Amino acid sequence: MLELKSIDAGYGSFQALFDVSLDVKAGEAVGVIGPNGAGKTTLMRVISGLIRPIKGRIAMEGTDVAATPAHRIVSLGIAHVPENRRLFPRLTVADNLKMGAYMPGARAKYAERLDFVFDLFPRMKERRNQMAGTMSGGEQQMCAIGRALMSNPKLLLLDEPSAGLAPVVVQQVFELVKRIRASGLTVLIVEQNVQQVLRVVDRAYLLEAGSIRAAGTAEELAASDTIRQAYLGV
Repeated sequence: MLELKSIDAGYGSFQALFDVSLDVKAGEAVGVIGPNGAGKTTLMRVISGLIRPIKGRIAMEGTDVAATPAHRIVSLGIAHVPENRRLFPRLTVADNLKMGAYMPGARAKYAERLDFVFDLFPRMKERRNQMAGTMSGGEQQMCAIGRALMSNPKLLLLDEPSAGLAPVVVQQVFELVKRIRASGLTVLIVEQNVQQVLRVVDRAYLLEAGSIRAAGTAEELAASDTIRQAYLGV
């Protein structure tokens, strides 16, 4: 479904990604793990068109993502849940969700998608008239994921969904990822919480200092001595 080939990317004279290649097949959940500052968020921004690669190729079902205008990338079936949620705090939950359905194709299925999101997140239905900025961190994360799902995506990008959340809420968020996967959606998730993310993905890549250092199934990486010592504390 998604293929990145030899991607270099960065900000001005600062290069954050070096020769990064990865792929995500339809129906998979794939993780990108690594420490803070490894380039994980930059990777997500490159895929969703917020920044353009210096070199390399990104293809979504054969379409050149790098040549697609940023505001059209969501129409390829890619929805991005950014780090720190990025909700519209002074809009209601319902209005935030409506913002996720701005593409013509999504507007036509607005009621259907809203029912899907409310079924997945019953609390969002309860809070639909509440200002998004007044909710808890976990509720805001649900709203941000729900907003992305309103576009009826094929691929959901989750950037550090556990960031800033209490441990009990982190568990809830990863349970939600499992439910999203069960609905048939393909997921690419970047996350520092290695132990949790390896429980919900099929495969993962280790990104360190802007380069892919290891790749394999979740079981293989969880059993790797390097990853166990550096990231799992065992």
